[in-house]
Amino acid sequence: MKNYLQLIRTEQYVKNLFVFAPLFFSGAFLEREKTIIVIFTFLCFCITASSIYILNDYFDVRQDKLHPEKSKRPLASGKISTKKAFLLMFILMFISLGSSYLISLELFKVILFYIIMNILYSKWFKHIAILDINIIALGFVLRLFAGAAVSNVIPSVWILLITYLLALFLAIAKRRTDVVLAQNGQQVRKNIEGYNLIFIDITLGILASVLIVCYIFYCIAPENQIHYKSKLLYVSIILVMNGIFRYLKLSLVDQSTYSPTKIVLNDTFIQFTILSWSLLMGYLLYFNH
Repeated sequence: MKNYLQLIRTEQYVKNLFVFAPLFFSGAFLEREKTIIVIFTFLCFCITASSIYILNDYFDVRQDKLHPEKSKRPLASGKISTKKAFLLMFILMFISLGSSYLISLELFKVILFYIIMNILYSKWFKHIAILDINIIALGFVLRLFAGAAVSNVIPSVWILLITYLLALFLAIAKRRTDVVLAQNGQQVRKNIEGYNLIFIDITLGILASVLIVCYIFYCIAPENQIHYKSKLLYVSIILVMNGIFRYLKLSLVDQSTYSPTKIVLNDTFIQFTILSWSLLMGYLLYFNH
């Protein structure tokens, strides 16, 4: 069972929490029916993502065997056979598509597009520099569209833009990890051939700057001033900036080789900033009035 849980990567489910963002920021998170349907949407995305992880591991099994960490994955290590992995993948895809269709036709369309996009990514697109990180970022935006569709919420252009920029930032930071491992003489996937540290570090700086500026504009936008009705919104800028600075330090100074998910799950500083930001935004949206 441990191997199967590793195969479907349950630790990555934290990414799917983005489906709650449109409902949360609309101020309707406490509406029971909408929250329940978004919870089911979250579960659909978890199942869908797990099926894609299996397919991705299948395509990368040869390269993963040469990687210091990824060689321990169930397919690369031989702990789970390809036949069993494929059977589980098809079962998960069937469940996700069937469940999403029962919940909402719009959700079904988003899930189907997500699956097709990631099949193309796993086979071809991830080997094309720049396009690969854009596909990853688009996956997060699709999560927002899914959450918005089932809860009948129109997602703010600010939320879409900030999510896209944040996902790009995390994706390029992950590429940096592979480049560092390659420079240390370790075998990694060939999809990092289109990157080097100079390009990645400059891109990280640009994305961090644009992300912070975009969030500041979000906070000072007149419609958001009316929506939040509090100057405390400006405090969230401090939390966002320090969270980004901390991630940059881990990537550039500490040369962390952890994935973004593991960094979030293991770093106390980032956990504190995320929790503080979430509590502050929750207070402004649901208790300040």
